[in-house]
Amino acid sequence: MTTLPPPPTLATVYVTLIAIAALWGAAVGLLVPRAGFRLSVEPDEAWRDACPAGHRFTGPAHGWLGGARCASCAVGVMAAAPGGADEARDGRVPGLLASPVAALACAALAAATGPRPELAVWLLLAPVAVLLAMVDIRVHRLPDQLTLPLAAASVSLLGLAELLPAEAGSWRTALLGALALGGAYFVLFLINPSGMGFGDVKLALSLGAVLGWYGWEILFVGALAGFLLGAVYGLTMVLLRRAGRKTAIPFGPFMITGALAGLLLGAAAV
Repeated sequence: MTTLPPPPTLATVYVTLIAIAALWGAAVGLLVPRAGFRLSVEPDEAWRDACPAGHRFTGPAHGWLGGARCASCAVGVMAAAPGGADEARDGRVPGLLASPVAALACAALAAATGPRPELAVWLLLAPVAVLLAMVDIRVHRLPDQLTLPLAAASVSLLGLAELLPAEAGSWRTALLGALALGGAYFVLFLINPSGMGFGDVKLALSLGAVLGWYGWEILFVGALAGFLLGAVYGLTMVLLRRAGRKTAIPFGPFMITGALAGLLLGAAAV
């Protein structure tokens, strides 16, 4: 008589899930620096289609996916970006951090969410959020080509997740959360357009959807965390005399980090 192996314990399932999520984050994080470099341009400039040496990008997705290194001349495109040593440092650091940051975020999301269907949504959206943060850090810009599809994908994917068993959120609240947070940021943009970019307004749509999935309390916590993180960073820069009271800062990374904190709290609480 054949003895069947015992079923995996819940702890084993969680550990395996976290490991897979971390590997996913690390893998996709290696693919976003190329897109980060190509998208890091001023609003009136075309996307970069070649490395600083002039070699056109080739490879997956017509050269949009890959590391921050040109295959033809083996030059790190972030480090060799025009603009001198300061721009080289600013560009290289986000590119190098993309993979570990994405791995850490995905692992944390897996640990908090567990084997629920919305985890697949979080893991699909996380690399785009990392890419947006990279671009905003470099050029203080959140491109429509990323923010608008991200908003549509957030609402659509959460709608599919609600149809699956064991989900722990509400698509209706997610939709309303997108409208509420996007509307709140739009009001702030109208009040102070020099202090709030319209890209932040569009990013708020997707962040409102993912936070609203777990309820209005989580939406409030995640949104407030983003403002607090941005305020602490701005105040620290002023105290260190590295910025003035009117110096613009990239707010997208703080919005995303605050939303991640709220999402982890909401996922662990249900």
